[in-house]
Amino acid sequence: MDHPLMLLVWILEKLHLGDFAHAYPHVVYSWFFIIVLVVAGRLAVSKLTLVPGRAQNVAEVIVEQIAAFQEGLMGPKGRSFFPFMATLIIFVFVCNFNGLVPGSTSPTSNLNTTLALAIIIVATTHITGIRHHGFKYIKHFLGPAPFLAPLMFPVEVISHLARLLSLSLRLFGNIMGEDLVITVLFFLGGAFFILPLPMMFLGLFTGFLQSFVITLLAMLYISEALAHSH
Repeated sequence: MDHPLMLLVWILEKLHLGDFAHAYPHVVYSWFFIIVLVVAGRLAVSKLTLVPGRAQNVAEVIVEQIAAFQEGLMGPKGRSFFPFMATLIIFVFVCNFNGLVPGSTSPTSNLNTTLALAIIIVATTHITGIRHHGFKYIKHFLGPAPFLAPLMFPVEVISHLARLLSLSLRLFGNIMGEDLVITVLFFLGGAFFILPLPMMFLGLFTGFLQSFVITLLAMLYISEALAHSH
């Protein structure tokens, strides 16, 4: 096991579930959380009752809050994107939270993970625009007047490519910095594990905040692609 924060890999190897000696931490944890969330979602759906229990109540509140916020921001047209938005915010939050577990690491503290999420968001934005507006979607890149098109087109292309950097670097930088501080505090604290606790509580807030921000930006970008101004 080459990586110092690979608790999950150590467990999998002890259970003889494969050879992960050269695995990348962010890839292992990303796939682990994808599987966990898919299984949890299937189990939650299969056990729905008319009179919900505590777990179902919590799940319904989360779903309702995400749906209400999304509809308020994106309008009725945004309802079809609810599965994507709910998956995005829950997956990113779980990944962010994992860095608070001693011996683990956040997949989102790796630029490869956050860049992959950014590519998915930007690609979904433009695919949505093309599906809803057809070839007219290109007008979004040409500016308000035809004579401005040669100037506006490269500017718009650069600005949309910059979204990849903005989305990926913001999430990566915040989560990586948080994980590094917590790790350093654990090493400095020795037996006094209380030392990193204030930072870990702050990490809960920032982990949720960053998952909320990237989902909010995804909603704004897709709403822009759906706008009639195109």
